Amino acid sequence: MEKQEFYEIVEKFIVPIFTGSYLAGETESSSRDLDVALGQHGSLLLKPAKTDNYRLILKRGQPFKSFEVNLVKEIVSEFDNIYSLNLSDKLYMKNLRTMAIKKALIESITDSGTEAIFGVINAMESWAMRTYEGQTVSMGVLINLGVLADGNNKVSFGDIISKDFFALFSDGKSSFVEFDRNGNMLGYVNLKKSKVVPTISPYYYNRVARICNDKRVGIVLTDQGDILVFYARKLIFAKRNGTWCVYSHDEIIRLLYNNASYTAKEIRRAIYNTALDCSFAYRGACICYINKDRTEEALMHIDAGDIVSEEHFLIKKKLELEEAQKLYNIGSAHDVIEKFSLSYDEFLAKNKNVKTIAIRKLIAGKKLFEIDRKLLLEMTAVDGATIVDYDGTIVAVGAIIKIEAGSSGGGRLAATSTMAKYGVAIKVSQDGIMQGFSVDKHGKVKQIFNIG
Repeated sequence: MEKQEFYEIVEKFIVPIFTGSYLAGETESSSRDLDVALGQHGSLLLKPAKTDNYRLILKRGQPFKSFEVNLVKEIVSEFDNIYSLNLSDKLYMKNLRTMAIKKALIESITDSGTEAIFGVINAMESWAMRTYEGQTVSMGVLINLGVLADGNNKVSFGDIISKDFFALFSDGKSSFVEFDRNGNMLGYVNLKKSKVVPTISPYYYNRVARICNDKRVGIVLTDQGDILVFYARKLIFAKRNGTWCVYSHDEIIRLLYNNASYTAKEIRRAIYNTALDCSFAYRGACICYINKDRTEEALMHIDAGDIVSEEHFLIKKKLELEEAQKLYNIGSAHDVIEKFSLSYDEFLAKNKNVKTIAIRKLIAGKKLFEIDRKLLLEMTAVDGATIVDYDGTIVAVGAIIKIEAGSSGGGRLAATSTMAKYGVAIKVSQDGIMQGFSVDKHGKVKQIFNIG
């Protein structure tokens, strides 16, 4: 494979898979070096063949993990096989590339049951373009790597998965059809009473993540046409909007880093879980996590009636009164002073801020990471932004952000970009794409991740 071709593969197919990754140049290599290996500070070194005298350097904030190294090895190997064929048909080459990525994803997590997993995913891709009785289909399949079907009348997934009746057997959330690693049916699995264990997964798919340890792979087709793959009690991969992506959960949680208190990681995990939940519930959201020293600046963009924390209302009140005192002789200043002469409860009651009063009762003074995950999903989906302070205090829910002059893009993106100047902000679109924003060392808003 030519060097230019390899650069294209890495930039077009490998970098987008790993959130936060980027090409950081190249280094010399000898035939003694592995094709793909971990480098300094957790970077990834890769080249197309043992004999090549260079390796590209792939970096990100968090070290690459062993399964990710295996994934890159599989991708490089698959693409090397494709390019060795010297094909001239671009359409055929495009299809082979797509299949190579899918095959590499599967083989990076397990070396058994790959044919069955590959076949089920192919069948679900076909189902994603079909309907049953006029309705889109959702379904779930488990591949059990640890047992084999017994008996004489074995039923293979290939015999039934494309049949109309198969669409009625499972929903991909609580009910699944299970096959062994050879693709033979084992039976029906109901997950309504699945054991509670730690997972990293969208809320609605937590039950399948719990059961998918290192002996089971879960494959789900959603009614939106997405395909989700679960393994090691995590959502590992998903095909969304026609593209496969790897969910590097720990890397995104790291990218949400903030100058916060000792609970920062717990807060970041709760924020990420909430964004993930909104993404797979196909609900738009804007979630902002404010730096410790930027709270007052952030509050200038939030209406006092949207603030659900009395502590932050008092800060907002002080800021508004200080500004009004500077303009004391202007008529509008008198209105501000009168408006904020009330206590917090009096202010909410007089201004009929029913939404804020209701949300205060629902969260009952709890920090973000103490609130029921389902409630967080429902609240964050309220039109407007959810604002979280450095210590996990929920500042506002459904806040209409005062956009800075010159902001571009839709309302949600403009609000996200505005609040990113004061910490980290996540925009979740209704098609499931999650975008994270923060600022660089020059104070300019930049995108820090884009997944889904």
